[in-house]
Amino acid sequence: MKTHYISWWNLENLFDTYDSKSRPEWLAKELSRELKGWTNEVLEKKLENLSSVIKQINSNKGPDILGICEVESEIVIWKLINKLNIPNRNYGVVHFDTNDKRGIDIAFIYDKHKYTFDGKMFHYEVLKRSSTRDIFQAGFITRNENRLILIGNHWPSRSGSQYKSEPYRMMAGETLSYWLEKIMEIHGKKTPVIVMGDFNDEPFNRSLREYALSSNNRKKVVYGKNPYLYNLMWKLYGEKKATYVFNSNLQIIDQFLVTKGLLLSGSKFSCDESSVRIEIFQGLVKGRYNTPIRFGRPSKKSSFNLNGFSDHLPISFIINEIGN
Repeated sequence: MKTHYISWWNLENLFDTYDSKSRPEWLAKELSRELKGWTNEVLEKKLENLSSVIKQINSNKGPDILGICEVESEIVIWKLINKLNIPNRNYGVVHFDTNDKRGIDIAFIYDKHKYTFDGKMFHYEVLKRSSTRDIFQAGFITRNENRLILIGNHWPSRSGSQYKSEPYRMMAGETLSYWLEKIMEIHGKKTPVIVMGDFNDEPFNRSLREYALSSNNRKKVVYGKNPYLYNLMWKLYGEKKATYVFNSNLQIIDQFLVTKGLLLSGSKFSCDESSVRIEIFQGLVKGRYNTPIRFGRPSKKSSFNLNGFSDHLPISFIINEIGN
């Protein structure tokens, strides 16, 4: 049996340097004030801090697959990968350059020793007057020639208040559910799909329950006719843990959800529910609530901290694959 260590992390505004030649003119203008002081030295420090955490994941072996968001470009992702230097890892990138108004995207970093990208990816931008946040799907084939579909999510933020912004996250949830229905039509109802991301809502919010059709009832997902998702994060509520802390309010807005293809007996993959975790390492958090220590940016001095990392914590879990 093979194991797959899957992780997700919102990297909090991982931009390239202010004078990056790869940045489109419209984005350079949009970010001119925000990236004031974002020098090569600052970026290098951010990359070093992030990589020091990623290297500790999976007992210092690094994740097999890492979904990330709030990254500007594939160029800056490769800068991060080059900092990792994890033995026996050969990481590749799947990324789609979006029209997000701040230029932040979703991507997957994956070990090319264990997976082959099947060349198929799909992308959807949630519109809030202009493009903002996205859903990104990519397919991988394991060395046992089994298909695994990943869907990364970065849903619209709660800026302007949680409930005024909620319809945009509902729209994202509805779109996600539609995608899952299409995936099942094309590849079969037992297709294993892992949905991960920063949803800016918690598992009990309407966008996830009513629109993405996620549930904490395993039997409902296994036997239901709809393309239900099993949300793996519910068990963490009893442990008083959070992936994001806002005004001392602990929130689990970074989540893993899976389709019945990882729950059915006889499937090629099985989900290890006991392995679901929020990754907390020394120096990554502070205070009684394990608040993530954010890196911020120089243009906003009140939150800028060269010893920080991100305003979110990484999450991980393990799936098992039948075969050698």
